[in-house]
Amino acid sequence: MKSICVFCGANFNGDPLLKQAVEQLAEVMVSREITLVYGGGKVGIMGIIADAVLSRGGKAIGVIPQFLMDKEVGHTGLTELHIVQNMHQRKQMMNDLCDGIITLPGGLGTLEEFFEVLTWLQLGLHNHPIGLLNTGGFYDSLLKQLDVMVDQKFLKPTNRELVITAADPIELVSLMDGFNAKPDEVWFRDRNLT
Repeated sequence: MKSICVFCGANFNGDPLLKQAVEQLAEVMVSREITLVYGGGKVGIMGIIADAVLSRGGKAIGVIPQFLMDKEVGHTGLTELHIVQNMHQRKQMMNDLCDGIITLPGGLGTLEEFFEVLTWLQLGLHNHPIGLLNTGGFYDSLLKQLDVMVDQKFLKPTNRELVITAADPIELVSLMDGFNAKPDEVWFRDRNLT
């Protein structure tokens, strides 16, 4: 992987364990010469990851919609900053610029981004590994819900396995490096949708 898109919150809850994990992620990315692609903000976890990568001599590419730049939340010290018209263009460009995706703790926007790119992977629209950094068990309930979806036959086990999870950033990046996406698209064939 030459670049990783990081989805994360525009807020930071002050958790020192999370801050340490973000710093470790920045360290492993810069040491492996992996460029950060993210939402372009200077606030919350977005600002922390960007500053952590930049302070270590790494590259950080931001993608932000104009309305958020107008609210003065855009990071102006990045390697590159792309200003787009809307949130969908932002996600599409971030996906186009990366080789892998990591979701850090965040709120509704972070989950929306995670599930959209996961759906794109399931549909075969990209083949990027998708990781959840489960710092402090933040995503335990979400992972349990995915297991319930499998148990209830709304999610195929093969597609559940598309979500790579680790609490440690170094382990997560290593797992993603060896990932080969093989979503189960049998429901397309079964319904003659191909």
